[in-house]
Amino acid sequence: MSAHERRAHRAILGGLFLGALAGVGANALAGALPQLKGPLETLIDGAAYPVGQVFLRMLFLVIVPLVFASLAAGVARLGDLSRLGRIGALTMGLFFLTTAFSVALGLAVMGFFQPGVGFDEASRRALMESFGGDAARFQPAAGPGSLRALVTAVLDSVLPRNILAAVADMRMLPLILFALLFGSALTALPEERRGRMTGWLDSLSDAMVAIVGFAMRLAPVAVFCLIFTVTARFGFGLLAKLAFYVVLVFGCYLLQLLVFYPFLVKSLAGLSGRLFMRRTVPVIVTAFSTSSSNATLPTTMRVAETELGVRPAIAGFVCPLGATINMNGTALFEGAVVLFVAQVFGIPLSLPQQALVVLLCVLSAVGTAGIPGGSIPLLMGVMAQVGVPPDGIALILGADRLLDMGRTVINVEGDLAAAVCVEAFEARREAA
Repeated sequence: MSAHERRAHRAILGGLFLGALAGVGANALAGALPQLKGPLETLIDGAAYPVGQVFLRMLFLVIVPLVFASLAAGVARLGDLSRLGRIGALTMGLFFLTTAFSVALGLAVMGFFQPGVGFDEASRRALMESFGGDAARFQPAAGPGSLRALVTAVLDSVLPRNILAAVADMRMLPLILFALLFGSALTALPEERRGRMTGWLDSLSDAMVAIVGFAMRLAPVAVFCLIFTVTARFGFGLLAKLAFYVVLVFGCYLLQLLVFYPFLVKSLAGLSGRLFMRRTVPVIVTAFSTSSSNATLPTTMRVAETELGVRPAIAGFVCPLGATINMNGTALFEGAVVLFVAQVFGIPLSLPQQALVVLLCVLSAVGTAGIPGGSIPLLMGVMAQVGVPPDGIALILGADRLLDMGRTVINVEGDLAAAVCVEAFEARREAA
């Protein structure tokens, strides 16, 4: 990492901490002086929010071409479809392993400490009243109950009739499938023609990364504004009611981030866990401030290739796929929320029901959109399946933006850990 990059990362970290401090301070000041609440809202909506959104939208702008170009070129470079199948199976196995571990960790910690047992009744009523409307907004729409309707809905979510309509709606699974098919088709072309197309795809990918570079110049100020917008609104009053729950969830995040991932890359890839963490700091900061795996994807791919030594073909395959279906932090969060809300409402969940929660959370994490708050609708569906009131999600919605920032870090670090492990397996196989 160059000295310039280190300075840029320190500036982004500085923006993160200063934004958090300024936001909490502004919230406390507005609480003490009610006449300042109006000017604070004006400052948030008229200044901090637009700057943060410009940064986020520049990142979102490049996602579709970057995912398509990276995946298609990565598959085409693999050349042999049997190699693609091997790498794909290994990648999916790692995704399943880390996601299942995440859900089990969340359930185990919540089951041991039981933060929802004896939850203050007055706080429960206040939170339900404050965020019940938001919970209704997230409620998944009930669809037709026939088997054909269900099959059609699944096919539409993965293999739509119109790929352009799916892309316009930022539905990433159809785009990924199309990119995989396109890259696989390129492997059947003569080498010269395949080379021309992969060169064009590489140029497109490089141009998108250059746009991300433009956005990152704004990053220190944008990160300050994004964090300020969040902390100035929630303050400490809300967190006090959910303090035990929030601390436990962040404790799970830290266990996953600082223990499980370093152990995984050390045992499977032979890479020092400390080195892995140090080299992925830019990804952690970007993920925490944007709360979006998709918005972090350009940084994830750059770090995988330049800092962790993952070949472009593997990084271009694993990272975009992971940003869409490998949601370790989301799965951990979902398992923790289901058990917490069940405890608050006094609904016991048996071990078979908790095992069902693990399975449902792993499956729903695959369908979670890589955008802020994308897990909430599917989470409500999981709650309903095990008899936990879906509107109980209102209990945690106020703190969800903060928790979303943390779980996005776990999501993208899981993608990097998987990419490092796949690279190590492939390198050992080629050496043998």
